[in-house]
Amino acid sequence: MSSTATGQQAEQAAAEFLVRHGYDVIARNWRNRLCEIDIVARKDDCVHFVEVKYRRADAQGSGLEYITKGKQKQMKFAAEQWVFENRWTGEVNLAAIEVCAPDYAIGDFIESLF
Repeated sequence: MSSTATGQQAEQAAAEFLVRHGYDVIARNWRNRLCEIDIVARKDDCVHFVEVKYRRADAQGSGLEYITKGKQKQMKFAAEQWVFENRWTGEVNLAAIEVCAPDYAIGDFIESLF
């Protein structure tokens, strides 16, 4: 399976997890010319911007360990872009999901990065 197909499968697993937990997935792979967001989901009156990290093996550590301060800054910028383009005035949240091989199981879900 190509890395693109693997990424799409991981994002599908993450989206299904979110739906099972009461989120409404509004967009997958939302992008503009400056940035990209893996999943945009809404629960209650809050929009969640979700980074999906896939790990084939734990040898390199948890996928969530790769969400550095720099990555969080990129995520925040992308969220601000989405908020502006969609004129959203409600609450927002940055979140992350780790998806693990071989069966695309959810390894961890951090509902709030800040």
